Amino acid sequence: MSLSVPQAAALSLLSYVIWRLLRPFIVKTPLSSIPGPPRDSWWKGNFHQVFDRHGWEFHQMLADKYGSVVKLNMLFGDEQLYVADPLALHHIVVKDQYIYEEPDQFISTNSLIFGTSLLSTLGEHHRKQRKMLNPVFSLKHMRDLIPIFYPIAHEVTVPSLRFYVLAVTNRTMFCAKFRDVIARQVRSGAEEINVMKWMSRAALEYIGQGGLGYTFEALDDSVPNKYSEAIKLLGPTNFKLFLHRQFLPYFANIGPAFLRRKVLEWMPFEKLQTMRQVVDVMEETSEEIYRKKKLALEKGDEAVLNQVGRGKDIMSILLKANLEANEEDRLPESELIGQMSVFIFAGHDTTTSAVSRILDQLALHPDVQDKLRAEVRAARAAQGDLPYDVLMGLPYLDAVCRETLRVFPPVPQVVRTTRRDVVLPLLYPLPAADGRPEVREIPLKNNTGIVISIIGANRSKRIWGEDAGEWKPERWLKPLPESVEKAHMPGAYASMMTFSGGGRGCIGFKFAEMEMKMVLSILLETFVFSPSSKDVFWAMSFLQSPVIKGSTSLAPELPLKVSFVE
Repeated sequence: MSLSVPQAAALSLLSYVIWRLLRPFIVKTPLSSIPGPPRDSWWKGNFHQVFDRHGWEFHQMLADKYGSVVKLNMLFGDEQLYVADPLALHHIVVKDQYIYEEPDQFISTNSLIFGTSLLSTLGEHHRKQRKMLNPVFSLKHMRDLIPIFYPIAHEVTVPSLRFYVLAVTNRTMFCAKFRDVIARQVRSGAEEINVMKWMSRAALEYIGQGGLGYTFEALDDSVPNKYSEAIKLLGPTNFKLFLHRQFLPYFANIGPAFLRRKVLEWMPFEKLQTMRQVVDVMEETSEEIYRKKKLALEKGDEAVLNQVGRGKDIMSILLKANLEANEEDRLPESELIGQMSVFIFAGHDTTTSAVSRILDQLALHPDVQDKLRAEVRAARAAQGDLPYDVLMGLPYLDAVCRETLRVFPPVPQVVRTTRRDVVLPLLYPLPAADGRPEVREIPLKNNTGIVISIIGANRSKRIWGEDAGEWKPERWLKPLPESVEKAHMPGAYASMMTFSGGGRGCIGFKFAEMEMKMVLSILLETFVFSPSSKDVFWAMSFLQSPVIKGSTSLAPELPLKVSFVE
């Protein structure tokens, strides 16, 4: 009896799945000797435990029981490596960074969300983009952004209901909205304020004005902000679709784009339609901003100076640099628009999460909050709005930011895959699971999945000491343990992996650090933050985000009690 083509295809697929499930029990692989937890599902393995919004205990168990390198059983018997070892991380993100690249599902997803950008390119294409973008985030340009940032910070924190007028060269800016929004709610007797909502809007305005030279008018609480509402759903919705996205590379290029779009619109899945709507808003906004920037550049310097950011924003500098670049280095228009979407998302979500987490910790530790407030008030009393170097050099503010980013990195883990066979060396040898001598290096086959545990590296007791999991800003005010220096962690920031490292590390971490410190220095001068009466849970998705326990909403929420400083 002969089989039809669909029957033969189905039989082949079934045979492949069965083989993938049985292979770990039959064939010894290079990862067979690496200890790891038993699979929790016959077909998902540990997948849903690793990528679980409530996965904190599982990840802590991996670190406590198995150490810095762990074997994971993932979808359909796929064996992957969970890594927090410093030497292994150095090879993954620096030395062999173009062997360990983002997996196909990551690239396919980001290509659909952001277009052709830093988050959706590999190899030489990625190097070309990074080469053009690196100078844009120089220290000089960060200093130039300070005058753009302070008016936004004051908009969050004005201590009364009056409007201040700030003259910025020939422009008049109203600087009462952000602080006035919070102040107005405090004065009206609001018991608690959703701090996450306003941190999100402020971060959007920062990346808008400082990154793109564009105002989203995000601080006008009388008007719903379409972009702000859309982008805060991107991370949670994307995470909910993570399992489904593993299969995206197999379908992403079937048929013409217009047909794929129609099929997507017909699909009766709520989260998929939410994602479509979010991406549509992001794309339309990026294209609108790009058209305005391009038109101003064509009109000349005067038109650029009349824009928000006065030509010192990151996107204006990038567009100028791109025009002046050699033909082979120049980025096409579609890629410039793609970078804009990445700037907005990365500069908005991670900073919102980080600042909200700091405020949450300060509310839980009022002694730390009081000490930090005393530092920033003294500095501002002496100098007013602090210059870049003074702001970045405040020791206790720096300690609080560093410790929060270490213990609570906004992105707890990232993924990679090997693009060819390679050997991964370890700083800390592992006991072999099969009774053989300890493991000092691991041979990896092409297409081996890697989970980089940022939280595991940042909280390693072997590196940071027995109190590694505790939030103690004072640790940064004295010499760090010798083990921190000896680990040579390859992260871009403060001996930790929060912003990753190498050519795929966070290109805008200095921008984020400056924004965090400025917002905190202004907020703490005016307000006192106390814990909410509501039970808040920090979800461990792609991006840590606070939610009210029992809530079914995907939108993050961090209620805190807020009062004026006496």
